[in-house]
Amino acid sequence: MSDQRCLRYELLGQRGLTLWFTGLSASGKSTICYSLENKLLEERRLCYCLDGDVMRKGINSDLGYTNNDRTENIRRLGEIATILTDMGAITLVAAITPFQKDRSNIKRMHERKRLPFWEVFIDCPLAICEKRDPKSLYAKARNGEIQQFTGIDSPYETPEHPDITLHTANSTIEECVQFLLTKIHCFLSSSNEANYKKTEILNSFIHE
Repeated sequence: MSDQRCLRYELLGQRGLTLWFTGLSASGKSTICYSLENKLLEERRLCYCLDGDVMRKGINSDLGYTNNDRTENIRRLGEIATILTDMGAITLVAAITPFQKDRSNIKRMHERKRLPFWEVFIDCPLAICEKRDPKSLYAKARNGEIQQFTGIDSPYETPEHPDITLHTANSTIEECVQFLLTKIHCFLSSSNEANYKKTEILNSFIHE
């Protein structure tokens, strides 16, 4: 860990962490992310939600939905996430991220920079996601109005070893958020973030 990162964490009183929410459209990724963000902000925690749909209207507006464009979309989100987490933020990324290779690349990206990363699989059956369909995207995909839609005519590769799995078909948003909050509190507590001092941080990593 760099001296600069240690100082940032000392200043904030917390360590950075990336939670990457992957799952089908309408599985509950963004809803959980924004609800978790609100809870963390209420606790005076520095956090930020990167919503894949929102990012596609801005920095990723030049990308389509080919496999190569999907990979580049995720790569850009990953780079932004590492910057925020390196700064000390709890970074919440909501993006379908359908391909295992892309999820693995994002994890390695964080590992190379020695940043903590949790892959959170929002596990919800396709039939339930289609029934929810708040933006009518599944209906349009079934009618051929949208091409290469994940879960319909483009695959979603189920995560092999996610760090956390949330079953949103039989759990409420509140239950999922509380579960994640407990995990995050444990992570921050184990970091002794409330008692950060520069010398303590440097000593804890000097022999790594």
